[in-house]
Amino acid sequence: MDAAAWNERYAGTDLVWSATPNQFVAAELGVLPPGRAVDLAAGEGRNALWLASIGWEVTAVDFAGAGLEKGRAVAETLELAHPVTWECADVLTWATDAPYDLAVLAYLQLPADERREAVRRAVAALRPGGTFFLVAHDTTNLTEGVGGPQEASVLMTAEDVVADLAGTGVEVLRAERVAREVDVPDGTGTAYDALVRAALPG
Repeated sequence: MDAAAWNERYAGTDLVWSATPNQFVAAELGVLPPGRAVDLAAGEGRNALWLASIGWEVTAVDFAGAGLEKGRAVAETLELAHPVTWECADVLTWATDAPYDLAVLAYLQLPADERREAVRRAVAALRPGGTFFLVAHDTTNLTEGVGGPQEASVLMTAEDVVADLAGTGVEVLRAERVAREVDVPDGTGTAYDALVRAALPG
C-alpha cells in the first residue's frame, strides 16, 4: 500500500490500530533508560505515544499524514513526559543527522529489498550504544497463524532481518519467532511474529 492508500485507510474517525503499545514493544523496551527514540512507520503513533509517556523524546515518522494527525490528536488527550515530534516522511528515504538511542520498526511489512533499506536506515540513525528493535508478521503466520498480511512477499523471519543487519556493526541480542494471542470471531487465536533486538556497541 502506498501513502495515498494508507491516508484513505486512516481517514475514518476510529483508530485503525490499538491505542495501546504492541506487547513486545512494551516488554522489550520498557526496561531501557529513556533517551531519544524514533518510531519508523509509526502509523497512528501508538508505540511512539507509549514511549513518550514513559520518558522518551520521540520522533514518529510515517508517510501517511492522516495517521500522524490521528496520533497528534490522541497526544493532546494524554499526559506525556515529552511531546512527540510528528514527521511525515517515507522510511525508505528518511535520514537524520541527530542520532537516536532507540529505533523502532513495528509491523512495517515490505518486500525484501525495501525491508533491508528500512532496517539499515534505522540502524544508521542510532548513536553508539543505541538499540534497534523490529517486530513484524512472521512468514509462518501465513500458514500457521491468524490475521496479518496474506501476501508472502511482505512477510519475514527473524533470520531474514539478521541478514539485513549484516555489516552494520550491531550485536544481535534476540532474534526469534514469537507468539501473540489475538481476538478472532470465535474466540482467540495465535499470530506469529518475527522479533529482532540488536544494539550498536558503545
